[in-house]
Amino acid sequence: MDKVRASAAEAVADIPDGASLAVGGFGLSGIPGVLIQALHAQGTTGLEVVSNNCGVDGRGLGVLLADGRIARVTGSYVGENKEFARQYLSGELEVELVPQGTLAERLRAGGAGIPAFYTPAGVGTQVARGGLPWRYRPDGTVAVASPPKETRDFAGRAYVLEHGITTDFALVRARRGDRHGNLIFRKSAANFNPLAAMAGRITVAEVEELVEPGELGPDEVHPPGIFVQRIVALTSAQAADKHIEHLSLSASSTRGTVRT
Repeated sequence: MDKVRASAAEAVADIPDGASLAVGGFGLSGIPGVLIQALHAQGTTGLEVVSNNCGVDGRGLGVLLADGRIARVTGSYVGENKEFARQYLSGELEVELVPQGTLAERLRAGGAGIPAFYTPAGVGTQVARGGLPWRYRPDGTVAVASPPKETRDFAGRAYVLEHGITTDFALVRARRGDRHGNLIFRKSAANFNPLAAMAGRITVAEVEELVEPGELGPDEVHPPGIFVQRIVALTSAQAADKHIEHLSLSASSTRGTVRT
């Protein structure tokens, strides 16, 4: 039951080229940065990533993206990464854009063993009709487009069929975790982390504070340890290494507004 690994490198060592990977985080909040760096260091490539966004230039998944390690991305927001836009528009990267709530539910459904579900999100748009460009050719024409999806009426309202997502591995970051894999996320850093943890067949969690079994209250636990196979305890320096995506300061106040 002790799922702790000695290092991030050991925890991701068996992630092969071409693996599918669910990754927690929203912008730079709650990203499993240490695990991403370890995956980058071992040279894994051809990854198919499922994540709300693909990091930013030079941080998070942007580190893997910059070195051409990611072949495909399923996500809902990609506006903060210039290299992402360049690779997508030049035909180097395949991208499936999904409504954010739908992406969250596809991950949750996959983790819960639900193969598919109906949602009203996307009805009447290319999300349902198909034709969204997944991959471009270098000349700017569409090489691969999204297929049409099944739609069905329930009580007089149209819904579109979406499939649950499961991945070979998942990388997440938690505020606290125990040796059995029970995790607690802190405030907005929870974001997509619990959902990614559920979707991965093998889930690796980096935790800022490792505690012994029994120290986490049962009602506090977010994903229980059954969803987590490996734990990496961060050093104090690694736990404190957090970055702000955008910092805006009010001219009339020193408090300002922080967006992470």
